Amino acid sequence: MSAEATNPEGVPADTPTADQPGRRRGRARIDLRRLGRAALFGPTSRSGLPAAIGHVAEAHRAHYPDADLTVLGRAYELAESSHRGQMRKSGEPYITHPLAVTLILAELGAETTTLTASLLHDTVEDTDVTLDQVGAAFGDEVRYLVDGVTKLEKVDYGAAAEPETFRKMLVATGDDVRVMSIKLADRLHNMRTLSVMRPEKQARIAKVTQDVLIPLAERLGVQALKTELEDLAFAILRPEEYEDIRALIAVGESGADPLAAIAEEVRKVLRESDIPAEVLIRPRHFVSVHRVRAKRGELRPTDFGRLLVLVGEDADCYAVLGELHTCFTPVISEFKDFIAAPKFNLYQSLHTAVAVPDGAVAEVLIRTHRMHKVAEAGVVALGNPYAPADGTQAADAADTANGERADPTRPGWLSRLLEWQVSAPDPDTFWSTLRADLAQDREITVFRADGGTLGLPAGASCVDAAYAQHGEEAHRCIGARVNGRLATLSTALSDGDIVQLLLAEDTSSGPSPEWLDHARTAAARIAISGWLAEHPEGAAVADAAPRSAASATGGTVRRATTGAVVELPHTAVRLAGCCTPVPPDAITGFAVHGGAVAVHREGCASVARMRALGRAPVGADWGDTGDCTVTLVAEAFGRPQLFADLTEVIASAGAAVVAATVEPPSEQRVRHTYTLQLPDAAELPALMRTMRDVAGVYDVSRAQHPATA
Repeated sequence: MSAEATNPEGVPADTPTADQPGRRRGRARIDLRRLGRAALFGPTSRSGLPAAIGHVAEAHRAHYPDADLTVLGRAYELAESSHRGQMRKSGEPYITHPLAVTLILAELGAETTTLTASLLHDTVEDTDVTLDQVGAAFGDEVRYLVDGVTKLEKVDYGAAAEPETFRKMLVATGDDVRVMSIKLADRLHNMRTLSVMRPEKQARIAKVTQDVLIPLAERLGVQALKTELEDLAFAILRPEEYEDIRALIAVGESGADPLAAIAEEVRKVLRESDIPAEVLIRPRHFVSVHRVRAKRGELRPTDFGRLLVLVGEDADCYAVLGELHTCFTPVISEFKDFIAAPKFNLYQSLHTAVAVPDGAVAEVLIRTHRMHKVAEAGVVALGNPYAPADGTQAADAADTANGERADPTRPGWLSRLLEWQVSAPDPDTFWSTLRADLAQDREITVFRADGGTLGLPAGASCVDAAYAQHGEEAHRCIGARVNGRLATLSTALSDGDIVQLLLAEDTSSGPSPEWLDHARTAAARIAISGWLAEHPEGAAVADAAPRSAASATGGTVRRATTGAVVELPHTAVRLAGCCTPVPPDAITGFAVHGGAVAVHREGCASVARMRALGRAPVGADWGDTGDCTVTLVAEAFGRPQLFADLTEVIASAGAAVVAATVEPPSEQRVRHTYTLQLPDAAELPALMRTMRDVAGVYDVSRAQHPATA
C-alpha cells in the first residue's frame, strides 16, 4: 500500500497533538485531529451522502456553503468499492486513510476538486482503477491531480536516493500546488499513525518528513500542517529533548497563565478604543518552545504562547498596533510588518511585543480573519488558485496564454524550483543548493528601481538580487546601486533596501567563480555553476569576472576599443578586466565564448590557469595605441576628502573614470579601485606617480586579479 498503516484511532500519549489535554484552550488553530472511527463511520448529517463522508461534508460546507457535494459522494463510492478488502497494518479498512486525508484538507478549506482527488489519490496506484476511468468520471482536472499524487507516491525516499528525491517530487508535482497539498495531508495522517512501525522505519520516515516535506509545507504556507508535522517528527527523532520540552510546558500550565491577564488588558484597551477585535491566547507548539529556549537560554513565563488579535479590516490591524504601542511599552526590536511586505509563502500579519507594568513581555500577532485563514492553510486557502476571476474551475480556462498555469506562490517559488531542476548540472548540486534554500527561515524584502519587490533570504547579496530579477541575464551584471549609491555585487542587502542592478551591453559576459562566495539563493548558485561548467575559460575572461561597479551615469557600461592586435584576423578583441593590459605590457590572448579573443598581460594569473587547462594561446601585440582602459588600486589611510582629492588628480591627467569602488575601512586603511580611460597609454606611469603623491596614499598599483564584487 502507498500509505503507511498503523492504528488510525489515536496516537500514543507521548505524541504531541493539536488538542492535547492540558494545553491552553482558546487557540485559533485549525483542528486536524477528529479522525477516529466515529468521525469516519458515524451518522451523517447530510442526506443523500454515504454516512462515512458526513464529517468531510460538514467541514467542506463550513468553507463552501453552496458546494455541490454529490461529486464527493460519487468519489467516495468509487474509492470504497476499489479499496474494499484492503486493510491497513492495524487491521482498519484501508478506506479510512483517504477519508482521513480528505478530512484534513476539508478542514483547511480545500475546494471540491482537491477533495475529490484526495479521496481517489490511492486508487490508481493500489487498485485496478485507471487514470482514464478517473478522468471519464470526474473530469480532466481531477485526473491531473490524481496522476500527480500517484507519481509522488512512487518516489523512493531511501537514503541512497536522497539527491534525486526532490527533483522527482518537483517533476511529479508539475505546475499545480494542489498535488503537493494532498501529499502533505497524506504524510500528516501517516505520521499521526506511525506508532506500530519499527523504530528504525519511524526514524527514516520522520527524517524525510523533516528534511523535505516540512520545508515544503513552509514554502506553501500551510502552517497548520507544518507545525504538527514538526512536533511529530521532533518526538521521534529527538525524544529526550521532546520529553524535556513537554515537561517544561506541563510546569508552565500548572500555574496561573500570565498571558490571560495581559489578554484581558488588551481586550479592555481595544473596547475603549471602539476597535472590534477578538483576542486569543495562541500556545506555541513543542518545536516553537524548543526554538525560543535555544534562542533565549531560559524561558520566560510568557514564552509558552503568544496573543493573537483578529480584526475585520487591514486598517484595523494598524489601529490595534497603535493602541498597543500607546498603552503599553513596545519592544521595538520585535516589530515586523508582514502586511505591507508579505512573506514569500503568502503570510501576512503584524508582529510586535509589549511590556506590561509588572515587567512581563507578551508577543502579539495582529491580523484579519482572512489573513489568519491564509496563515494557517496557505495555498490550500486559495481554493482553486488556477481558476479565472469569474470563479469557474475549468482546467483549460486556468491556463495562461503561453500554456502554463500561473504560480500562486509568492514570488513564483514553485515555478523557480521547476526551472532549477532542469538547469542544475547534477543531482548533488541541485540537492545541496536546494537544501540550503529550504533551510532559510528568515526573509528580507528589497525594492527594485522600477517599484517592484524581491523576496530574498536574510544575508542575500546583490548577486542574489540580480538573478532573482533578471534570471540568466544576470550573467552580464557588473555592479549595483543600493539606496542610490554604487555598490559591489558582494554587498549584503538589508530589509527595505532599494536595488538597481547594472548590466553590461556585452551579451557574452559571464559570472566569475568568486560570485559563488556571495550567492545565498539556489537560483543564483545553480545559474552561476551551470555557466562556469559550460565556460571553463570564463574565470579568466574580462567580462566573466565580477566587476566592481558601473558608470555613475547609467545602468550599462560600454567598453573602450582595445588597440591590441591578434593573429586571428577578423576577430573581436577584448582587454581582460582581470589584469587590464596597456602598452607596453607583454600580452597574449585566448579564444573565449562568443568567438572573441581576450587579451591578458603575460604575468596574469589567468594566463597560467588557461595554459594549465590546455588552452592554446593566441599571439597578440599592440597596434595603434590611442586611448586605453586600465584598472588601478589605491591603498591609503582613511581621511576626509580622500576620494575627492584622488578623482581631482585623475581628472587633471585627462583620464575619465569609468568605474570607482571604495571598500569599507579596515584598521583605518581604505582601498579605492578605479577603472580609467586614458587618452594615451604612455601617460599611465605619470598618473600613478601623481596619485601616490596624494596625502595618505601609500601605494597605487595595477589590478592583478579579478575583483571580488
